[in-house]
Amino acid sequence: MTKSHLNLAVIGHVDHGKSTMVGRLLSETGAIPAHMIEQYKKEAEAKGKATFEYAWVMDTLKEEQDRGLTIDVAHKRFDTSKYYFTVVDCPGHRDFVKNMITGTSQADATVLVVSVIEGVQPQTKEHVFLARTLGINQMIVALNKLDDANYSEKKYNEVKSDVTNLLKSVGFKPEQVQYVGVSAYKGDNITKKSENTKWYAGPTLLEALDNLKEPEKPITLPLRVPVQDVYTISGVGTVPVGRVESGKMKKGDKIIFQPSNVSGEVKSIEMHHEEIPEALPGDNIGWNVRGINKGDIRRGDVCGHPDNPPTVAEEFTVQIVVLQHPSAITVGYTPVFHCHTAQVACTITEIKKKLDPKTGAVLETNPDFIKAGDAAILQIKPTRPLVVENVKKIPQLGRFAIRDMGQTIAAGMVIDIKPR
Repeated sequence: MTKSHLNLAVIGHVDHGKSTMVGRLLSETGAIPAHMIEQYKKEAEAKGKATFEYAWVMDTLKEEQDRGLTIDVAHKRFDTSKYYFTVVDCPGHRDFVKNMITGTSQADATVLVVSVIEGVQPQTKEHVFLARTLGINQMIVALNKLDDANYSEKKYNEVKSDVTNLLKSVGFKPEQVQYVGVSAYKGDNITKKSENTKWYAGPTLLEALDNLKEPEKPITLPLRVPVQDVYTISGVGTVPVGRVESGKMKKGDKIIFQPSNVSGEVKSIEMHHEEIPEALPGDNIGWNVRGINKGDIRRGDVCGHPDNPPTVAEEFTVQIVVLQHPSAITVGYTPVFHCHTAQVACTITEIKKKLDPKTGAVLETNPDFIKAGDAAILQIKPTRPLVVENVKKIPQLGRFAIRDMGQTIAAGMVIDIKPR
């Protein structure tokens, strides 16, 4: 029996222990040998970064080890008794939110890490809002650093209550959320119940992961694989890398990339360094393409079948919620839209309606501006070709975040498209 595959994004405020938690999980589920952790521990201590050994499992980039924070999105596999997970460790530092968006948009479920010492922070709020808007509907809240709080039940309950209110305010339902009390660094309640928290009746992190529901795979939808990177491998050829969002890809398939508008044929498909005959939604793959060169395609392109190719938008209509913006947003504003793996500046050509963010009721037609806290329906024109899909038809490619000035301004979904 093959285990079902889930993509897990680990999100939360900087320094709340995300990387350490992932490292601990990988080592305790046997994905990383113990001697590697020992080696990291020695190196970390030598660099004056004691306690960072688990984090280094994920923070493999040299720069990250020196700075002690996570920049890129790292992919690692680990297994539980029920599932096998690809964990996407998403950066918490605010400069790196765009990578967090890419990571979270690829996830089936997310672990939100919140330190019980610091509680809910600005980044916690931003990540929760994005997770909701990007379509995440299963969350495990890991209330971390219990060791630093002397394993206080009171502290656990206080922070849990704050997080519950936050999640409720963005529309998470209680049945979509599980809470676990942990110390990632000490290993309390990660894979086994801890003696230090006799008061704690909830699941371990591992049990919570196995409680997740398997998402329905959108196999019957058209094939869509957003390109994350393109490699040229000598003796092999051009190999794009990305996650299958919908449909399926088989060896020998004819494929097309949009908006580059180049076609080829699938020579082979690899996942976790093993060749596979077909790729399904949720699979992170590299696929070798006959008939194209590296320069023909790039990150942000989307691969599909020629009989139902990815939609390139001339213009599109969106429904958004404005998270934060220092001033009013008006027609002509051109921030960057992050949709699947594409990052394209897009211009607001019309503000059609202002909505009540809680009910969706129309408050005003053609308002002059919108501001933080408003929901709205806008007409959008991309500054260069962009693939998006109607959220009702292919939800995986119908959601996006809008960024400007180093922060997430808004998030939303595509409700109508005028194709190129």
